[in-house]
Amino acid sequence: MTPDTLLILSAVILIIPLISFLILVFFGKRLGDKAGAAIGTTMLGIDLLLSVYVCYVKLVDFGDAGMIQMKFNWLMLGTKDVSLGMGIDNIAVIMLIVVNLISFLVHLFSVEYMRGDKRYTRYFAYLGIFTFSMLGIVIANNLLNMYIFWELVGVSSYLLIGFWYEKDSASNASKKAFITNRIGDFGLLAGVLILFLTYGTFMFDDIFAQIGLGVLPFDSGTWLTVSGILLFCGAIGKSAQFPLHVWLPDAMEGPTPVSALIHAATMVAAGVYFTARIFPMLTADALLLIAYIGALTAFMAATIALTQNDFKKVLAYSTVSQLGYMIMAIGVGAFTNGFFHLVTHAWFKACLFLASGSVIHAMHHALHAAKDHHTDPQDIRNMGGLRKTMPLTYLMFLIATLAISGVPFTSGFLSKDGILAGTLAFGSLSGHWLIPLAGFGAAGMTAFYMFRLMIEAFHGKPKTEFAAHTHENNRQITGPLILLAFLSFFIWYSFNPFDGSSGWFASKTQTPKSVVPAEYQFDFIVPYEDMPDNSAHSEANIAEAGLHTDGGQTAGQEHSEGHNAPDNAEHHGMNKFEEEIHNQHYPAMILSLIIAGLGILISFAIYQFKLVNPDNLARQFNKLYKFSLNKWYFDEFYAKTFIGGTILLSRILSWFDLKFVDGIVNATAVITNFVSMVVGKFDNLVIDGFVNLTANATGLIGAALRKFQTGRVQSYVAFAIIGFMIILYMVA
Repeated sequence: MTPDTLLILSAVILIIPLISFLILVFFGKRLGDKAGAAIGTTMLGIDLLLSVYVCYVKLVDFGDAGMIQMKFNWLMLGTKDVSLGMGIDNIAVIMLIVVNLISFLVHLFSVEYMRGDKRYTRYFAYLGIFTFSMLGIVIANNLLNMYIFWELVGVSSYLLIGFWYEKDSASNASKKAFITNRIGDFGLLAGVLILFLTYGTFMFDDIFAQIGLGVLPFDSGTWLTVSGILLFCGAIGKSAQFPLHVWLPDAMEGPTPVSALIHAATMVAAGVYFTARIFPMLTADALLLIAYIGALTAFMAATIALTQNDFKKVLAYSTVSQLGYMIMAIGVGAFTNGFFHLVTHAWFKACLFLASGSVIHAMHHALHAAKDHHTDPQDIRNMGGLRKTMPLTYLMFLIATLAISGVPFTSGFLSKDGILAGTLAFGSLSGHWLIPLAGFGAAGMTAFYMFRLMIEAFHGKPKTEFAAHTHENNRQITGPLILLAFLSFFIWYSFNPFDGSSGWFASKTQTPKSVVPAEYQFDFIVPYEDMPDNSAHSEANIAEAGLHTDGGQTAGQEHSEGHNAPDNAEHHGMNKFEEEIHNQHYPAMILSLIIAGLGILISFAIYQFKLVNPDNLARQFNKLYKFSLNKWYFDEFYAKTFIGGTILLSRILSWFDLKFVDGIVNATAVITNFVSMVVGKFDNLVIDGFVNLTANATGLIGAALRKFQTGRVQSYVAFAIIGFMIILYMVA
């Protein structure tokens, strides 16, 4: 297969979900629920098969190539030629499978879960446009395409989160997600514009090549840092990083399969994926900020998840924490492990969310049978004992819980171990020890709250009679759980269960080479071999300075064979940081196992064996407990400051409008009325008076003169003689 054929197939993969959306939007009601769901699910199944094929061919036949891409001129803006296009590299084709597999399983799961909903086919249409938008982000080879599909993801997620818009909570959650993401997207837009004004192009490879030649925004490394941070603002919104994380837990108001789609592999992963895309242009200062934001997010969200009682809220804050892990990994330079965790997390978190959907679906049926509309089917305090009534769901949930907790022989263990080793290496070389501290702390809390959730929901005796009357769901609901749990084992990524860096995944997703001038990088990340000469503007230098994805061809070379990437087989771009990661691998693994084991042990001691009463602990640490339960009071703080400030500003502007602007308008109206009255009086009395006087005088004169107009010749002769005599008299 040729690279061009791969690009054509990638375009087909992009278009199929859009076709599904258009069919279901325009003809969904005519087709009916059964046919509509079948069309949406089948088309995503075809899309998934094509994605698997494209991924296999790219990794096997073109694994050492960089980005295979196409470009075309779109329009001219002044002297700048705006180009669009698409491209695939190793991380893109892997993401194609991630997005399409999760979307397909959500479609399959939703066939049963959403059955009977009055907007059934519309729901599948929304899934289609969401998948189309995410795939557009994945295969974008330029910032403009990325931004367009970025906003489409925002719109489609708004539709899905607020799908049950009759509920105020759902409509409010969709608005909150949309508005919060717009804040981050404003920064993204500013970063895109800075880069376009500087380089005259939106193409990633062209921008990276010029940076590699020493061309910086406003000739300043500071502005390159600012540009990277502004671009990262978009990821802060989409991937729910501090301080824009508040929308994600509220997004639980959407249907549970939507939660799996948004929180597992797609929307929230877009920010991490985008950060990975711009990694080569990120300076040391930008990476350090990214690492700290990721570390803070991971730690903060984990502390909040400790005390939540809503099944989906625990998983939501778990997602925020795990996204923080991924961002932190990219920030410290552990690029491969960050992307690795994105993929592994997609499987086990989607499994956890769909398992929660299975539980909630069963609880709903039990409550409906009992005609109870007041008991919350999502509150884990109303569950318990589900291990016996829903054994298959429990087993799949257990496997996913082991994976997210970082237990050996799971994929989560491999990716988490790599991230934690990266944070230890970074702390050792840079002195920023708060980052690994937050990482290990979040790892321990993750193990604790996930096993707390599992024990409270599935172990022990039923806490309510409804939980005792639940039963296992059918294969349409449990089938996706089995597949996702199956993908959560280590074997799919590396044959070594204790070292993910030795597997195929790590070899195909190597850290791209930075194009940032050496003085703006961490000294321990610069490879041992000299950096390219940034002053030489030659084709060879462009190839040298371009983005080296997947250890092979330089991005921007496309299919040409004119310039090959330098052979770094000896060092493989090795630097102190990569060496230190290897050194920290086993210490990080041992430490993470101890911390995760303690988290699991404490969770069992409190919730399974009841050695300590959790209510007593809550009372003993009341302030900390309430601080966690109320989510660090972020919503309250934002309500009092930003939201309250916005409302106050709107009231001030309203007062200004009513009293000042309208006052000026009203005063102008009064003055205009007064002037009009004066002018009217003047017109009536003076102008009309003079006109009327002139008219009356003219009429009077005319009336007098009419007396002399008799029509008799004799009278005119007499008047002439009299006139002549008067003139003669006056002359004499």
